[in-house]
Amino acid sequence: MISESAFVHPAAIVEAGAFVGDRTRVWAFVHILPQARIGADCNICDGVFVENDVVVGDRVTIKCGVQLWDGVRIEDDVFIGPNATFTNDPFPRSKEYPKEFARTLVQKGASIGANATILPGLTIGRYAMVGAGAMVTRDVPLYAIVKGNPARISGYTTAARVEALEKVPSLEITEGVNTVGVGDVRVYNLPLIHDLRGSLSFAQYGDILPFQPKRYFIVFDVSSKEVRGEHAHRELHQFLVCVKGSCSVVVDDGNSRVEVRLEQPNIGLYIPPLVWGIQYRYSPDAILLVLASDVYRAEDYIRDYDEFLNVVSQSVE
Repeated sequence: MISESAFVHPAAIVEAGAFVGDRTRVWAFVHILPQARIGADCNICDGVFVENDVVVGDRVTIKCGVQLWDGVRIEDDVFIGPNATFTNDPFPRSKEYPKEFARTLVQKGASIGANATILPGLTIGRYAMVGAGAMVTRDVPLYAIVKGNPARISGYTTAARVEALEKVPSLEITEGVNTVGVGDVRVYNLPLIHDLRGSLSFAQYGDILPFQPKRYFIVFDVSSKEVRGEHAHRELHQFLVCVKGSCSVVVDDGNSRVEVRLEQPNIGLYIPPLVWGIQYRYSPDAILLVLASDVYRAEDYIRDYDEFLNVVSQSVE
């Protein structure tokens, strides 16, 4: 179905069954297969090919020479530059087809530069920007700017993002256990022992640690510009210690935010469930140790802030 207010160039092919939304413009030599769905107010430029299992949102611009293969999903307000390349099969063979093509998602407001290549099954986060010619081999976090081969984070789409974090009030850590005014988040000033052989700090369950760990992971080799975390957990408890270097952690319970600077190996940060955590301002030598109360479970993560606020509001009703 082609909307009456849509424009389709006489040299374009929109096969019967395809949906083209209101006020969308389809220019010359575009070919849209019958099961594709194109939203409203889009601009589909010359020489674009759209396969069947493709959904394009509203106000999307697709520049010349782009092919959208089965499994590609484009959300609203996305820009795709000339000759950007999507892929949907990690092991392609002639005349051999997978049972299901990999699903690639470009989220709302993201931009993909000219000649960038997106490997199968990836997610380009909201308002992220992929530089021209980049080879994207991993998911791109929301707001991130990536470039190079392989693509790496070089910054964020607006300086205001990091500036906003820097405006969060910082906690002044005192002796003992510090409450921070964000949910049940606590900062522990851990024992620190010095002698001629060196220094030692420790914590044990039942005395200092507020839960019994079942897993640990270590974060290191992070550029100081990169923001990590940006999620909450439904049930998981975490205890963070920056054993070398320094980093900042912003904790947010949906009502209040505070920044905790971890720059000593005897400072521990306890983050309970349903607290949004953001890590940034890593020093080049930073090594962050994270103790977790359970094994990894993907379903325990909340990665969308709006969903987090909704879950928090339901938990207090």
